Amino acid sequence: MKKNEMQNINCVTFRQRLRSYRKHPLSLFLFAAVSVSAVITVAVLFFLIIYILIKGIPSISPSLFAWHYTTENVSLTPAIINTIMMTLLSLLVAAPLGIFAAVYLVEYAKRGNKLVGLVRITAETLSGIPSIVYGLFGFLFFVIALKWGYSMLAGGLTLAIMILPLIMRTTEEALRSVPDTYREGSFGLGAGKLRTVFRIVLPSAVPGILAGIILSVGRVVGETAALMFTAGTVAEVAPNLMASGRTLSVHMYTLASEGLHIEESYATAVILLIIVVGINAVSGAIAKRIAKV
Repeated sequence: MKKNEMQNINCVTFRQRLRSYRKHPLSLFLFAAVSVSAVITVAVLFFLIIYILIKGIPSISPSLFAWHYTTENVSLTPAIINTIMMTLLSLLVAAPLGIFAAVYLVEYAKRGNKLVGLVRITAETLSGIPSIVYGLFGFLFFVIALKWGYSMLAGGLTLAIMILPLIMRTTEEALRSVPDTYREGSFGLGAGKLRTVFRIVLPSAVPGILAGIILSVGRVVGETAALMFTAGTVAEVAPNLMASGRTLSVHMYTLASEGLHIEESYATAVILLIIVVGINAVSGAIAKRIAKV
């Protein structure tokens, strides 16, 4: 299609919209409200990013990436390693449970089942609980009752419980978005229920499942309150799962609360922002490749 034809089509569409807005002023108001909301949201995001970069980039120095933490260099390298360990541990527990629970609710449970309704209400309730409550539960159960003390395992399991409803609900929606024709075609070719679910339905729902996992990773990386009660604030690389260690978000909070290394806390925020954006970009690229396949 030529450029002039495209311009003519756009002009006609714009005129049609103007006529529609004149007949229905409420539509114009709603369109303006939605547009303004979108602009404000993007503006706030860019303001936060630019503010953090301006405050944090000048404070980034090689000493921040030293292997061992001291009161002079306030290195964040141990916190980065602990963050990776905490994220992997929580996902190893929550991702399989959440995905398999969603598969049962969508593919195997009968419609109108009371158990399904109870599970969904429970998941929605868990999604709305503040993180500090999860931290208190983890402290009372894992740290005190089980006598694990402040440890990476206690923090990882607490975060796994926290992100489990998110992974389950996003996976459930991703499975529902798969057309029923895929299932019917698989059954028509003689495939069983199990083969259909794991060979046809789940691969088609991978982009949606990854979206839930990405959101979960962002919540794990940015969590502070729950980890302070369970994983502790030791500024060293945790040698094992039963040892205490601080993540990047806890490291940043500790530096800011002490009031002695405010500049370094902004630098930690920049590194944390880069890590989250990098994880989202890589996961999005993987999801697109899987969707094309």
